[in-house]
Amino acid sequence: MNSEINELTQFALKLADASAKVILPQFRKNIAIDIKAGEVWDPVTDADRSAERIIREMIEANYPDHSIVGEEYGTKTGTSPYTWVLDPIDGTRAFVIGMPTWVTLIGLYRNGQPLLGVMNQPFVGERFFGNPEGAWHQHQSQTHSIHVRPPLKLSLASVGTTAPQLYKGHQGFANLQKAVTTIRFGGDAYFFSLVAAGHLDIAMDPGLQIYDIAALIPIIKGAGGVVGTWTDNDPTQGGNVMFASSQSLLDEALEMMRD
Repeated sequence: MNSEINELTQFALKLADASAKVILPQFRKNIAIDIKAGEVWDPVTDADRSAERIIREMIEANYPDHSIVGEEYGTKTGTSPYTWVLDPIDGTRAFVIGMPTWVTLIGLYRNGQPLLGVMNQPFVGERFFGNPEGAWHQHQSQTHSIHVRPPLKLSLASVGTTAPQLYKGHQGFANLQKAVTTIRFGGDAYFFSLVAAGHLDIAMDPGLQIYDIAALIPIIKGAGGVVGTWTDNDPTQGGNVMFASSQSLLDEALEMMRD
């Protein structure tokens, strides 16, 4: 592995370990919840904030010229080509009700493009990570490379997305539901990494922010998968994002979502 990429990847894994030590003592403890302003229920906890703080402190100590974009504490502009993109707890709704589908997302962009990413779930004891050299799944002390499923038709595909109400009134999604073999809900960011690991064919969510997706793109690309949006914006910045195990499957699903 390229020495610089290896160094940065290992550092990202250390960030995941450090955030886990802050988050885990607060999981399933019925801690206080604040609600962000907006039309939907959007909780945030001290676990979110303290995890992002420790990650930021480590980045600033080791790479003081790097930029940082975080869900909880916004943007710090640096002078290097590198930008860390952080979501300390993706899936806070799951976190506050005790479901272990929340994850910590740590992404790194170089010159505005995703370079590497880590998706960490410390309660379950596993993580997915990827960079230009490939993608890997780590469970406890075992690490192995991962790859997407072989190409298949949309009618044979399995799909994961967060919630059906996100697509209320969207005829393209209704058509997609009828076209595929099965669709599952409630997996949050897990669905995207499960496509990379070859267990799912499509993962999708509308209205994502950059910190929701930055860490996941290097994982899917490192595993041989592809990413796009059904509104034709740049998926590296978020939006209506879809991951798929092949370009042909992505094209077929996106075309249906555009109807």
